[in-house]
Amino acid sequence: MSLPKREEMKMTKALTTLLFDLDGTLINTNHLIIRSFQETFKHFTPEKEYTQEDILPFMGPSLIDTFSKIDPDRAEEMMEFYRVFNLENHDEMVVEFDGVYETIRSLYESDYKLAIVSTKMYETVMRGLRLTGLDKFFQVVIGLDQVSQPKPDPEGINMALSLLNSTKEEAIMIGDNSHDILAGKNAGTKTAGVAWSLKGEAFMQQLEPDFLLEKMSDILPIMADEDE
Repeated sequence: MSLPKREEMKMTKALTTLLFDLDGTLINTNHLIIRSFQETFKHFTPEKEYTQEDILPFMGPSLIDTFSKIDPDRAEEMMEFYRVFNLENHDEMVVEFDGVYETIRSLYESDYKLAIVSTKMYETVMRGLRLTGLDKFFQVVIGLDQVSQPKPDPEGINMALSLLNSTKEEAIMIGDNSHDILAGKNAGTKTAGVAWSLKGEAFMQQLEPDFLLEKMSDILPIMADEDE
């Protein structure tokens, strides 16, 4: 399946606002997340070994959703164990993806409105942004503990748009997972998937985002086209 070409998708209103997922989109936390899940499962379910392929479906949903499906009686305990391991190893295992810093800086300097909408806790989101130097570019950051319903519910996106004084017609949601694309669609924004998703480019295409980015800088001509 091929995605529509940009010139076939002229919008009625220029895009002014970019909403980004964090993990797997701006910063590479893939190895950290997989290790965090593996260590958690090793502790709580030693009888079953979880491979990377087993863990991929858990990347995107909130931790409580994932662990409730594994063991609803111990979900909170598992989540706490995961977070302790994740935070202890965070700074050694997290980097931004190639071209992210330069692209986000360019968008910021061009006066676009920038926000993060994540299913991670706010302070953990900020830790990743500070570590990679991206924190200074985002006017709004929405974490899991600031909403009642995580993505794919549009609550976080709607909250960010309200704080930025933007409309859904002006916004695009960019992410690496089904929850990001569905949240954008549910909120009525445009959507962009990233080809560097750990789940693969074909997976992202199946979600039918409005755009598919091969590299982060691909968002720049998209925004420029919509300004014309």
